Amino acid sequence: MSLFKDMLRSGESLFRDTIWLSYDFQPKILFARETEQQRFATVIKPLFAGHSGRNLFVCGPPGVGKTTACKHVLRELEETTDEITSIYINCWKENTTFKIYTKICEDMGHKFLVAKKTSELFNIFSKELNKKSVVFIFDEIDKLEDTDFLYTILEDIYRKSIILITNYRDTYTELDERIRSRLNCEFQNFREYNEAEIKAILTQRRDYAFIENCWEEEAFKEIVEKCTEFHDVRIGLYLMKEAGQMAEDKSSRKITLVHAAQAIKKADEFHIKPKEGLDEELQTILQTVRAQNGKKIGEVYSAYIELPNRQEMSYKSFQRRITKLSEARFVTLEKVVNKEGNTSLVHFSGNKTLGDY
Repeated sequence: MSLFKDMLRSGESLFRDTIWLSYDFQPKILFARETEQQRFATVIKPLFAGHSGRNLFVCGPPGVGKTTACKHVLRELEETTDEITSIYINCWKENTTFKIYTKICEDMGHKFLVAKKTSELFNIFSKELNKKSVVFIFDEIDKLEDTDFLYTILEDIYRKSIILITNYRDTYTELDERIRSRLNCEFQNFREYNEAEIKAILTQRRDYAFIENCWEEEAFKEIVEKCTEFHDVRIGLYLMKEAGQMAEDKSSRKITLVHAAQAIKKADEFHIKPKEGLDEELQTILQTVRAQNGKKIGEVYSAYIELPNRQEMSYKSFQRRITKLSEARFVTLEKVVNKEGNTSLVHFSGNKTLGDY
């Protein structure tokens, strides 16, 4: 028996197309979200008749396909008509009215926006949008610093549907009453995927991303189980890619249970967002967590407010930012119960892995 028959040769790869392992990728077939996609289409439908559409508030935990399902519908919309413009904004990046207006102008092809005022930016794109119909999608709205843009769009854009996406149901009640009354939103909740659905999603991605029959069944099963434990498909995609790379590093033609286990141990390096995308304030908070690793959130806040040149921030605002870092997996929150009641310990992600949960 040859010692080398199970080893990859120079130039060979286990990967066929790694784009399928990106959680931003939009596959043509989207499993287990048919009902939700139909709801998106229903609120947009009046725009086809030249009427104003309906508005939709979408909520559900991270990694359950909210953004993917919405973008899937938008892609089909763009293939169907040129009379309805779609505007997608991720409020993690564009978290103020000025940033949102600038992004809309840029996406519509406008240049030379430096030194423009917020009102001037709105005038630039609103004139063009009011000639057609438009669907606005504002994703991760719980990250917004202000919501003035919503009021203006509701008042001054004629034929539109607005879709708001967030992980938190109570984000809606925190909106200004004037905005809520004008939105008159319908609601769509995204439930967590079950194990069978997660397996179907990861199987589809595996079959397109990797060469045929390179996964040992037990190794793939381990990835599915770990992904199901956290109800977040993005973790499964990350672990599949890591396991594949570890197998390649060993020149193995098969991705084995050993490679899957090694990938899971490395999962503490997984972040939903790039660290470079954090603003200076969040970078400072993250460094504070690292220095105060494993302490109560109140203790971390006390350490933060002692820092020189830090931004003024209430405890509630600090909690929100810790939650933001947690969702992006830069930190993890461990709930504990003691004599004083419930509290949370904050762990820097580099000090705690998925295998520790």
